[in-house]
Amino acid sequence: MNEDAFLQAYDPAAYERPSVTVDLVLLGLREGRPAALLLQRADHPHAGRWALPGGFVGIAESLDDAAVRVLREKAGLPAAHLEQLYSFGAVDRDPRMRIVTIAYLALLDGRAFADALAGNSDLLPVTIDVPWAGDAGGPIVARSPAGTPLDLAFDHGEILSAAMLRLRGKLDYSNVGFALLPDRFTLRQLQDVHEAILGTTLNKPAFRRRMLDKGWIAATGAREEGTAFRPAELYRFQRPL
Repeated sequence: MNEDAFLQAYDPAAYERPSVTVDLVLLGLREGRPAALLLQRADHPHAGRWALPGGFVGIAESLDDAAVRVLREKAGLPAAHLEQLYSFGAVDRDPRMRIVTIAYLALLDGRAFADALAGNSDLLPVTIDVPWAGDAGGPIVARSPAGTPLDLAFDHGEILSAAMLRLRGKLDYSNVGFALLPDRFTLRQLQDVHEAILGTTLNKPAFRRRMLDKGWIAATGAREEGTAFRPAELYRFQRPL
């Protein structure tokens, strides 16, 4: 039997099909702390709980296309730093049926974070408390703007924890931290990003020396505006040679 004959005789219903969704961790910084944008579920299951923006993947839609669509429809953003985070496929993660979700990390700088809030009034900026150090991993706590712990839907707490673990792991060897910054930034802003993600205070001279030595940043020749003190120099990200 050749391949054409095999495909004609193949029965797609021979195996059960799980449904596939994408969920976006819309992550930025808010008041110097990691923050994500969540939506409150209006329908069952988990009605009233808070969830990551997500949606089902169309039968003719790629995973990346579905993630971009959810970013556009749920956050009103045409683009962001998007990368696949992890696949979550526990059999009982959704009480409706077998659903496997592909989580995406969507990193937003301050303007994009504000634009998403302006584009969808249902989005809630949630502070992510990370009680574990380094790459230990473990549960996180999502808090409302008033500081109240929130009940999260499905396994979305686990997804948020995985997002923070990924960020901490990649921060020192990739350009992922720059996605949380504007195109031009001060060294203080860059250090603030690293401290917020790592959950620790860094030595200022050592941090700045390391960033310069890596060849990741270049001076723009401009300085920040609107400051009462001596304006700090502005830098931009550059790919090392």
